[in-house]
Amino acid sequence: MLSDLTLSHFRSHRRTLLAFDGRPVAIYGPNGAGKTNILEAISLLSPGRGLRRAGTDEFARKPEALGWKISALLDGHEIETFAEGSAARTAQIDGKITTQAALGRIARVLWLVPAMDRLWIEGADGRRRFLDRMVLSFVPGHAEAVLAYEKAMRERNRLLKDQQRDPGWYDALEGQMALSGAEISVHRRTVLARIVEAQQDTATTFPAAAMQIVDAEGSCHPEDAFDLADALALSRPRDLGAGRTLVGPHRIDLEATYLAKGAPAAQCSTGEQKALLVSLILANARALRADIGQAPLLLLDEVAAHLDAGRRAALYDELCALSAQAFMTGTGVELFDSLGSRAQYFEVTETEGLSALHERPMP
Repeated sequence: MLSDLTLSHFRSHRRTLLAFDGRPVAIYGPNGAGKTNILEAISLLSPGRGLRRAGTDEFARKPEALGWKISALLDGHEIETFAEGSAARTAQIDGKITTQAALGRIARVLWLVPAMDRLWIEGADGRRRFLDRMVLSFVPGHAEAVLAYEKAMRERNRLLKDQQRDPGWYDALEGQMALSGAEISVHRRTVLARIVEAQQDTATTFPAAAMQIVDAEGSCHPEDAFDLADALALSRPRDLGAGRTLVGPHRIDLEATYLAKGAPAAQCSTGEQKALLVSLILANARALRADIGQAPLLLLDEVAAHLDAGRRAALYDELCALSAQAFMTGTGVELFDSLGSRAQYFEVTETEGLSALHERPMP
């Protein structure tokens, strides 16, 4: 459970202290008041660049630009992540500096933001990130595998752009990519199967989706390390022409089908696509709770968008049944009326670029 959160010079928050009791949290206020900034801060308690994929220098409150800090008490651990000036982001757990990847062993975090409403109709990179975030909630070590793969691939791509042809330069990098890539592929398929199973095992108002991992743009991505190493070696002439690596797990895509209609997610209405995303997040939370005894932290930004009153109520019921600590934003408190006393409520106001939060009684 996330019980305490402190934001210092983070975005529009000069100093914000919040205490939570484990219930879902409804955060409401006008657009631009700083609601999403709170969710973004929570997302940075886990590995990666957060729900906006922003650069470290973008987090510091302007015009002071003194640096920023996020402090939290999560499941009994004191977590801090911060940056001073233009320095890189630092993470600490219980007072000891650690890697971002280590955060994933404590903070299991999933999110839905309005930009993801177009997930099924835009590029494959967003769907890969969505899939990897789900995987990370089950397999904290997935972050290390992804980082190792991407580091080796960046070096290989540099060789390709420089038109280096000495096989000795490539062999070692491709060996590293093959080992990490095979691990990534196994994680993805195992977790996707677990989430599909969780959808089948539970009655829910939200639509079920059939999902599969496919080759993006006809690329090949062998999952065995030896086969992937061979595929990378064979692809060198083609990759030299493109100036980048065209084979591997960074080239996959995630396909989803709305089962009740038998229609690809990309062909569904905006509301149906949103409902599918909510369904997958809930299935992820159910499966994780069954596996480790605890649902992940859920960050649901403007979650009421494209959901009618009936589906909003159904969502809140499912979150409470999961005992999930969900942080939800909306422009008005009336969007959360069916939660009643099952939630905490915070109103966000903004004056001259400075956000302030006030805990409110149940509406």
